[in-house]
Amino acid sequence: MIRIYFVLLVLCCTGCKKFLDTNPTDFLTPDQYFNTEEQLKNGLTGVYDILGSSELYSNNFTSRTGTEADQGFYARSTFNGPQVYTHTASDNLVTGTWQKLYEGISRANLVLASIDKPKMGDSARSQIRGEALFLRSFYYFMLVSNWGDVPLILQPVKSAAGNDIARTPAKDVYEQVVKDMKEAETLVPTITTMGYGGRITKSAVRGMLARVYLYWAGKPLNDVSKYNDAREWALKVIESGEHKLADDYTQVFINYAQDKYDIKESIWEVEFWGNRVGNAYTETGWIGYTVGIATTDTEIGFSYGFINATARLYRMYENGDVRRDWAIAPYRYSGKTKVNHTAAQLYNRNAAKWRREYETLLPKGPSSTPQNFPILRYSDVLLMFAEAENAVNGPTAAAIAAANLVRKRAKAPEYTTFASKEAFLEELQDERSRELCFEALRKPDLIRWGIFLPTMQQVANEIQSEGGTYVYATIAFLNVSEKHLLFPVPAREMMLNRKLVQNPGW
Repeated sequence: MIRIYFVLLVLCCTGCKKFLDTNPTDFLTPDQYFNTEEQLKNGLTGVYDILGSSELYSNNFTSRTGTEADQGFYARSTFNGPQVYTHTASDNLVTGTWQKLYEGISRANLVLASIDKPKMGDSARSQIRGEALFLRSFYYFMLVSNWGDVPLILQPVKSAAGNDIARTPAKDVYEQVVKDMKEAETLVPTITTMGYGGRITKSAVRGMLARVYLYWAGKPLNDVSKYNDAREWALKVIESGEHKLADDYTQVFINYAQDKYDIKESIWEVEFWGNRVGNAYTETGWIGYTVGIATTDTEIGFSYGFINATARLYRMYENGDVRRDWAIAPYRYSGKTKVNHTAAQLYNRNAAKWRREYETLLPKGPSSTPQNFPILRYSDVLLMFAEAENAVNGPTAAAIAAANLVRKRAKAPEYTTFASKEAFLEELQDERSRELCFEALRKPDLIRWGIFLPTMQQVANEIQSEGGTYVYATIAFLNVSEKHLLFPVPAREMMLNRKLVQNPGW
């Protein structure tokens, strides 16, 4: 649950993880802090910092919580956890993610409760309010889409009694999420004004609203009226004139490795920097270190290569689609040498979007990377628009044109017409996988479409039918059951909050 975060030295710094991991020896109450504009900005930095934690985008969302679903599998023979669906309510990864999301909410609540304290300009104050509102709503979106009903807390918790809070129905959580995001959209600047994708802008809010409404429209809430809202918010991003696809798909990911910003394509990204070598700045992550092309060579950049692609994902790509051999490694490393995989080695190929060979910050860290991670790209917005437009109006020319922009960049054959909205949706489901694989979106997509369980079973059958040589590749797919549509409420939280009720099956 939300603890009583009376302070937070974490909010008194500039967001350095090394400092955040230090046990504080002194405390400040909110009454003693947030009295200057600088302190309020530092508080906002603390709200952002949650995004880059190992419990979220540095590790759990990218390699440990099974978000790749039918796209990939954890390429190790002995392991337990959510990546193979053997986790319990006591699992540390699940517990850590829940707690970290609520920590971000607590930090945002403190900033919002103190927003009027400092003497400062109205414009700066409004922007901080908008960013804090959005981040709080985003953390709630992560909670509601992964756990369903969750406690909704909108004010700082001031006593231990405040920890006993019942779960709020998911519909009400979604209502609050969109309410806060819509207000935030009026307060934050355009992405052109901001100049980079690490901060919240109007484009980020609009694109995320499209995603939120798509989730709301799908399972389990099934409010199909929200497809039109998703369509309208995606269209706002498209019609802003601030965005276009990069010419080269591979360059999008090279930019993340090299700390280069392309705000036309990359709308919102989690920022990392440093190499943890000597006294270097250490706001690092694990992008490319846990998920990448496996190698022990430190000049290329050490990578465990924890995630391999499935043959299903490989076969989704048509001949000539440039995305396939970037998203899925066509080679392995032997020392510094690239050795091409054979045509039969479909399950031996690492997920390869995050390639350490392109990092320019030297020396390369042995256990961390400076690579940024995308939360929202323009291609996603185009595909969300196509999906929502199709849901509302069928496979219109506008819907097909939006999807074709993505396919044209990939050098894939462009779509022409579709006989039904169902046929176009099936194609869009595959196109989202081709374009957005390994970006922590696949599992929630499959869940909202209502096809997660049958899809995972199909992949298990495919692997087993192809010779049985990839025994551990099937583990996650065979373990999945109905209860895995949601995470369990952490057992520790159930002990601390007597009003919590466990999710079905856990």
